[in-house]
Amino acid sequence: MLDQGAPPHHDAPAAPPSAPGPAARLMRRKPVERLVAEGGQGEGGSLRRSLGLWQLTMISIGATLGTGIFVVLGEAVPKAGPAVTLSFVIAGLTALFSALSYAELAGTIPVAGSSYSYAYATMGELVAWVCGWCLVLEYGVSVAAVAVGWGEYLNELLDGTIGVTIPAALSAPPGDGGIFNLPALIVVLLAMAFLLGGARESARANTVMVVVKIAALVLFCAIGVQGFRSGNYENFMPLGMAGVSAAGATLFFSYIGFDAASTAGEEAKNAQRDLPRAIMLSLVIVTALYVLVAAVAVGARPWRTFTDSEASLAQIMSDVTGQHFWGTLLAFCAVIAIASVVLTVLYGQTRVLFAMSRDGLVPKVFSKVHPKTGAPRANTLIVSLFCGVLAAAIPLGQLADATSIGTLFAFALVNVAVVVLRRTRPEMPRTFRVPLSPVLPALGFAFCVWMMGSLSTVTWVVFGVWMAVGLVFYFVYGYRRSRLATSEAK
Repeated sequence: MLDQGAPPHHDAPAAPPSAPGPAARLMRRKPVERLVAEGGQGEGGSLRRSLGLWQLTMISIGATLGTGIFVVLGEAVPKAGPAVTLSFVIAGLTALFSALSYAELAGTIPVAGSSYSYAYATMGELVAWVCGWCLVLEYGVSVAAVAVGWGEYLNELLDGTIGVTIPAALSAPPGDGGIFNLPALIVVLLAMAFLLGGARESARANTVMVVVKIAALVLFCAIGVQGFRSGNYENFMPLGMAGVSAAGATLFFSYIGFDAASTAGEEAKNAQRDLPRAIMLSLVIVTALYVLVAAVAVGARPWRTFTDSEASLAQIMSDVTGQHFWGTLLAFCAVIAIASVVLTVLYGQTRVLFAMSRDGLVPKVFSKVHPKTGAPRANTLIVSLFCGVLAAAIPLGQLADATSIGTLFAFALVNVAVVVLRRTRPEMPRTFRVPLSPVLPALGFAFCVWMMGSLSTVTWVVFGVWMAVGLVFYFVYGYRRSRLATSEAK
């Protein structure tokens, strides 16, 4: 019984909830529901949902088909010899395992950030940042790598039509006999002009270019097979399995198209239904064409002669027919085809940065949306100029390998993310489910790690430096400005 004369007792006010510690802040996850609810929202406007299954599939094919065949084949064949066809199969199989995981997550979390957003929902902010930083390397550098090869085919076209080529000083980067790769810069700026008009207009232009590139590759196979020599396949694996895996790792960067499709999640009309379908359909089409064209190319030309030019397919056409017309025609188609890769991959880069900016991890300028076009114009301008300068100054081989390691790392995380989300949110509706999970995601992860191990020491050093720069930026900028952190502090 309380003493009536005693002063009234007041409960001590409840202590405010303690702020999460540094480790907990690094591991904070963004709820899936919040990711989806914020879809399309940017600074000053919203992205427009205008893309259907056809456009999404064309974006995926546009970002993939052409890069490995038109450009990097000349880099990969010297590493694997005639077994480069096997390298394409291995790279495609690795991509397939990861594509299955992408398809499930794209249908469950249909947002612009692709694997960055998937990691944010499953493994926390620090892992998401690392994944997003890898995507910046993957997309930005691959745009530059493909643009370098575009210049080779442009010279082939100019030589076959008007008998003039761009001087080496203005068509090759430093280290490859030039001063500045002007064609590479030009194609990036052309892609930028399309993207500034909006996603729907860019998708239309890409569709036309994809049709042209498929027709060009079918034409190459029809003519190239006439020069097929079985002797070119003798000593099928001259550099052993190590050469096959090294070539596969280099070629893997040309399989990032389905990742580009997943970045269109906030501009798709029915993302949960169409994204998984577009991802799987495009991968099947692209892998089949890659293997077929590589088999014909190696059969028509001794593998040791693939070291002199990225424009190898056009040269094979001319050699087989004895006429420059066919090589010139293929060069014309390649100029259009490779431009579509630049367009769609550049699109993916801007959408990943859009999502990271909306989360506060990079400056707000990247998430500003133009009210008339529904496109992130400032983002597009900044990214295009950066990629254009990179393409003009860095040799192709270094760019391709740097892209591969960033791609493989991001894909490895996606395979982990699909298993984590199955465990933490099993009740979520999924329009596509990876069969035999977690076995296939585990295989996807293992293949990615194996192929990363096939890359050169220099590539790993570049990757390590890139990661170190990214972590410094995160702790200096993103860690404090993260919108997830500021909303928790309120």
